[in-house]
Amino acid sequence: MTSHNMTWISYPSKNLAFISPEEIEAFIASQNIISRLMHCYIAFFVPTGLIAGICILIVFIKNYLQYKVIENLDLLLLHFTISNIIMIFLSFTVITRPDYLKATHYTCNVLSFFFNFSYFNSQYVLILTLLILLLKRFPPRTALSKAMQRPILCVGFVLIYAFCLSLTEAVLVGTDNYHLETDCQLDPLFAWPEYEIIKFTFGFGIPSFLQILCFTVLFAKKAPAEAPALQQHIRTYPAAYIISITIFICHLFYNIMILFRTTLKLQKSIGTPKNELVMNIAEIVLFCESCVSLVFILCFHKPCKDEILKVIQNCRRENTANNHLEIPVTTMTHESGSQ
Repeated sequence: MTSHNMTWISYPSKNLAFISPEEIEAFIASQNIISRLMHCYIAFFVPTGLIAGICILIVFIKNYLQYKVIENLDLLLLHFTISNIIMIFLSFTVITRPDYLKATHYTCNVLSFFFNFSYFNSQYVLILTLLILLLKRFPPRTALSKAMQRPILCVGFVLIYAFCLSLTEAVLVGTDNYHLETDCQLDPLFAWPEYEIIKFTFGFGIPSFLQILCFTVLFAKKAPAEAPALQQHIRTYPAAYIISITIFICHLFYNIMILFRTTLKLQKSIGTPKNELVMNIAEIVLFCESCVSLVFILCFHKPCKDEILKVIQNCRRENTANNHLEIPVTTMTHESGSQ
């Protein structure tokens, strides 16, 4: 693979060669939009996502300590949760928007590696989750089904696979000018065009094909007579299916912009402030998806939902008990006053 000289590339917002007042107004408007979206994400989505993620971890750990066993689906969702929590912490790099994080090429590459590792992890763990749900509906008869009965081995394979893909992406970021400071995104602008192509193929194309295949089998294949109805199956495991649809929509938008940025690189063009605006919106939407997915697990996955309902019921009982204790005290006070 030939090396690329990417020293020419920069963000349109860093090349302020405006020739008309309209372009200046458009630039200011795009910067304001990016700033508002960033503040909205940091203020609402990040706390919600982190609280949901911590609650999910507490529920799974509590159940494991109580029953000394963890179900296959819970193990995969635990892995998915950890990957998304890491994604949320890495998303703090957008806190400087509409400006960009200042870092050396080396530091930016390290951040990009961990971002890609979490990104690929969450994608392929979700595929394993959908496969396990298919095996719950259709009787296991193949070698694949036997392998899926050992989720720890499957998670280990996903970790190795995600590590190899992330390492490949780190190489494709480029190996020049590691000591120089640059404007850093988690998908670096100065990466080679092959970086985005690999990310689209293995981070969206293949996972999306597998997700569509799982849904096709779920809806098209006739289930055994003893299997529950399709509606009942989906109601029993709604979290994974809702998350799958959410991820597909959000990642589709982001990966379209990734490919568009690759096209600009191949044309030796830096694009326009509008292109930069849409790319920033797509990146924030991607991070919002990580937060929303954790909320969906907390609200729709049965062990988590049951634990939340239990906590709410306990709070109501304590509140009711306190009210009953306060009533006699109030009555005694009135009686003593009347005497």
